Amino acid sequence: MDVGLAFPQMTPDLDRDRVRAWCRAVDDGPFSSLSAGERIAFDNLDGFTLCTAAAALTDRVRVGFNVVVAPWHAPALLAKELASIDVLSGGRLDVAVGVGGREQDYAALGSPFAGRFARLDDAVAELRRLWAGGEVVDGATVGPVPVQPCGPPVLCSGTGPRSLARAARWADGLTGFTLAADPVEVGATFRLAEEAWATAGRTDAPRRVTGSFAVLGPGAEDALHAFARRYLDVFGSGVAAWLTERMPLSTPDAVRSFLLGLAAEGCDEVVLVPGSSDPDQVRRFADVVSSVQADLA
Repeated sequence: MDVGLAFPQMTPDLDRDRVRAWCRAVDDGPFSSLSAGERIAFDNLDGFTLCTAAAALTDRVRVGFNVVVAPWHAPALLAKELASIDVLSGGRLDVAVGVGGREQDYAALGSPFAGRFARLDDAVAELRRLWAGGEVVDGATVGPVPVQPCGPPVLCSGTGPRSLARAARWADGLTGFTLAADPVEVGATFRLAEEAWATAGRTDAPRRVTGSFAVLGPGAEDALHAFARRYLDVFGSGVAAWLTERMPLSTPDAVRSFLLGLAAEGCDEVVLVPGSSDPDQVRRFADVVSSVQADLA
């Protein structure tokens, strides 16, 4: 099982020096990927900017979008941006696409919330067509050509039965998230995906990815809970507080148990999403990940 690390993108103090430090430390560590996502109405660095930085400042790890909210984007521009990052990374880009969960982000962009699922399906089809050299207008194509044949792998970030049924027509796998860091909950979602793939007549297995918030070190539990309350406050302070109290990944033993539980559920990759931008977090996670990988070898 691979273990990736996300940028601490949703922390308020991520800056140039810390981005550079994270890229170096993750690339030198036991991690499989370095990733970012999209959120608009929040105080965070842009995911495309961070993935571009990772493409240029790392050499080994995969560069991942935990989610691109495809209905926000013009498909031709999105195809160009993602292909460009694939070229800059030397063919190391993975892309998860979805519809997002926050209506306020759609409102901030003037993007209609209605019809977003159909626009997601259409966008993926158009991305693949354009990456394959399809015409965009008047005989012209969208470049550059991705390094990876047929373009970067595309995962679905939706994990409900309907989302997975649609994704089985076009996705290479799924990527979910567990706030409670519950491997059994994650495993149930993986089984739904496998059923959706089989129902769609596919003979390949979906790539199974999940993630969770985590912080390690002195004061880790308080730091994790403060980070999570701030990030989830869009759902209301009461809901945010309730969700936050269910988050256990603030000790090495808890992270270790989580990773081993996911491996038992058939997880292909787990992405740890840090609630602190301190570059020392990378070392702390690396110690746990190396120990788990030794046990699984």
